[in-house]
Amino acid sequence: MKAYPIKFKPILKEKIWGGNKLSKILNKETDLTNVGESWEISGVEGNISEVANGDYKGQSLNDLIKTYKSDLLGLANSERFGEEFPLLIKFLDAKTDLSVQVHPDDKMAKAQHNSFGKTEMWYIMDSDDDADIVLGLKDENTDKNVLEHINADNVDSIFNREKVSQGDSFFIPAGKIHAIGAGVLAAEIQQTSDITYRVYDWDRTDNTGKKRDLHTKQAIKATKSFKSNGKCNYNLASNKNSNLVSCDFFTTNIFEVKGLRQINYDGLDSFVIYMCVEGETKIAVDGHTETLKMGETVLLPATMKTALFNGRNAKLLEVYIKSQQSQHNKLAI
Repeated sequence: MKAYPIKFKPILKEKIWGGNKLSKILNKETDLTNVGESWEISGVEGNISEVANGDYKGQSLNDLIKTYKSDLLGLANSERFGEEFPLLIKFLDAKTDLSVQVHPDDKMAKAQHNSFGKTEMWYIMDSDDDADIVLGLKDENTDKNVLEHINADNVDSIFNREKVSQGDSFFIPAGKIHAIGAGVLAAEIQQTSDITYRVYDWDRTDNTGKKRDLHTKQAIKATKSFKSNGKCNYNLASNKNSNLVSCDFFTTNIFEVKGLRQINYDGLDSFVIYMCVEGETKIAVDGHTETLKMGETVLLPATMKTALFNGRNAKLLEVYIKSQQSQHNKLAI
């Protein structure tokens, strides 16, 4: 497989809570209004990403997986996921609050939907003054059956809300109650799943006056208790990776590109995704160079050996799936 930084055409989604930051700040081209999500890399049925550049332009992500298998995914990922791409990569713009929701774990999702579960994480790229998120319950000992009785009078006494600002990052394992709040622009990394159980939707209606469905019984079954609020602690350093999340489903690091940096991928055995969350950088792989700007995403196949980054002020999220045997060796120059 030819290894180069593969870009995909964004799949834009109108949402009742969406706004215009994806077009105004991240330069996503669209005639849609209230755009809430840009699916950057997706293997979700009915929303399969299409390559936008290079030798594989016009081919779907599924075509690449079927043709190149472990050369694209890595051997361990190919054995684990077959011909399914295991991650869904997004940018989100919340003009208003998202619904308070929860996602099932793998066991429940398999039984109920024949799907992966949904563990995810957020990186806050931009936020309005006083923007916040819902993250878990205020009291971890709260009886889950209270979810059947959420209303405007008690919602703030049940759910934990946290103020957010640019650079904050949060881990949301399957089973954790959560919601992105109004005014937040975020990068989201998650398992390949589009299963959401809504608990409360702020009593809003669509343009026909209809409320969106809630999924309270499923949510009660899916909800788990977590002691941690999920905020990631990290120290950002130039040309040095800081880990945000390491879990069974993905590893996400962040680093600043200042000048030249070469990364060696020997032993990783995984594709690598880069999301640019600030500035821009050039990425060179096997003689092919792509510019990665804020709001853009690239996929590097598992066959690549090294990548050279050249930028002045870029911040990148680095995402891969790490097998127990793999070792990620990074060399700065």
